[in-house]
Amino acid sequence: MMFSRRSALRLAGLGAATLFAPESGLAADKVRVGVLKFGTVSWELDTLKHHRLDAANGIDLEVVYFAGEDATNVAMLAGAIDVIVSDWIWVSQQRSAGSDVTLVPFSSAVGAIMVKGSSPIKSLADLKARKIGVTGGPLDKSWLLIQAVAKRDHNLDLTANNEIVFGAPPLLSEKALEGELDAVLNFWHFCARLEANGFRRLFGADDAARMLGATGSVSALGYVFHDGWARENPSAAMGLVKASRAAKHILATSDEEWLRLKPLIRADGAELEKLRDRYREGIPTRPIAEEQADAALLYRVLAQIGGEKLVGQTPEMAPGTFWPELIE
Repeated sequence: MMFSRRSALRLAGLGAATLFAPESGLAADKVRVGVLKFGTVSWELDTLKHHRLDAANGIDLEVVYFAGEDATNVAMLAGAIDVIVSDWIWVSQQRSAGSDVTLVPFSSAVGAIMVKGSSPIKSLADLKARKIGVTGGPLDKSWLLIQAVAKRDHNLDLTANNEIVFGAPPLLSEKALEGELDAVLNFWHFCARLEANGFRRLFGADDAARMLGATGSVSALGYVFHDGWARENPSAAMGLVKASRAAKHILATSDEEWLRLKPLIRADGAELEKLRDRYREGIPTRPIAEEQADAALLYRVLAQIGGEKLVGQTPEMAPGTFWPELIE
């Protein structure tokens, strides 16, 4: 069953899984999603499976766990799985190289520079000559965007004027808690855990994106699949989109669901509440056409900062990076 683009957008805000129940007797479409076993995507997929939102939307979702992001990318490109979660820079790179992968927004939750609540650091300008931990490496999108704002607005070169420590998210969070770092840029869920332990957000990647021209929140990650697969399996592709939105609706409105997810999230009390609140802030609500326009703008900014090491030889985001079927 095919839905028009206008219909899909209208249905996006409803969040009621029963609206999309398949006709009696029709077999569900198998959809294989590859994810990291302990990643935040698992929270949504667990909710989706627990409430049988896949069956309610005409699909049979199979979650395939991988140890690393590179493994999921290779598996999807090879056709071993149908869907992964990745970012629009990777999708654009693949399209520029001849692939037909495309993206549906998943979450706009992004990292931030965190400092202890008692820290004298109050702004980006105060970061000069500080020891900063950075997750994701020198070409991390959040790090590059924050560097761009620091340079433009404070004439501060964060890489030249500071001791930068790159490392894994849990290690850098631990170093920050122990006082070995003056500030730390970490992934959003590690930032939320730090907040629950007395840290405050100094400056987020979302703040940087808006200051560099974005008109609203831009999804950092999305469900990624081949255009060809979606054309051959339109009900499966749209079923995944609708099941995901129904799961997000539950996560946005039910505190009880978060209590059920405690063992998976590995958090309790204030930590769980902060993760819940930050997750909810990252649920995409904007028209995808607007997200696409802002992502294209940020892509150009990132291409100027990160160069070929980040985006290859294409300084513009490739057409079709965001799934055209959801764009009017």
